[in-house]
Amino acid sequence: YQRRVHGDPEDKKPSDWDDEPETIVDPDASQPEDWDEEEDGEWEAPTISNPKFKGEWKQKMIPNPDYKGEWAPKDIPNPDYVADDKLAHYEDIAAVGFDLWQVKSGTIFDNIILTDSVDEAKALYDETTGKTKDGERAMRDKIEDEKRQKEEEERKAREAEEKKDEDEDEDEDEDEEEDEDEEEEEDKKKDEL
Repeated sequence: YQRRVHGDPEDKKPSDWDDEPETIVDPDASQPEDWDEEEDGEWEAPTISNPKFKGEWKQKMIPNPDYKGEWAPKDIPNPDYVADDKLAHYEDIAAVGFDLWQVKSGTIFDNIILTDSVDEAKALYDETTGKTKDGERAMRDKIEDEKRQKEEEERKAREAEEKKDEDEDEDEDEDEEEDEDEEEEEDKKKDEL
């Protein structure tokens, strides 16, 4: 495998390249006056980036004289090829495909027409969707109303059940309190005797 570029064999890393560290002690930093070595430990000056640091050395890249380009198979004429300038022309299309993403389910697609005539499209609309849209909308509204009523009834039943459970809990608490009061009365009577 040949690369488009490769490292220049004549480019050598300078001998002093790694002499400078990446960071150095900040020459402007000084120990704070309130620094206590017993509590804070030995003070160390912060470090900063070294302006003389050159980074990682990388060899200079040059064009590879042996590179021949990306390999591609040789193209030859196809003996079975026949030119057809009417390949995409259809006299009758029997299907239409949709790739849809819906936020809310229930969308219906029907009465599809492919035409370049606005009048023809309007006529189809009037015959189909124009006649049925009001009935379909009424049917949809009725279904949604029934669904809302059912959800409301379920919510009320759930709330009634929760209230019943709360009342039973309160009754149990009251019975326990009465039992405790009776026990206290009995204890007082025993103490008096």
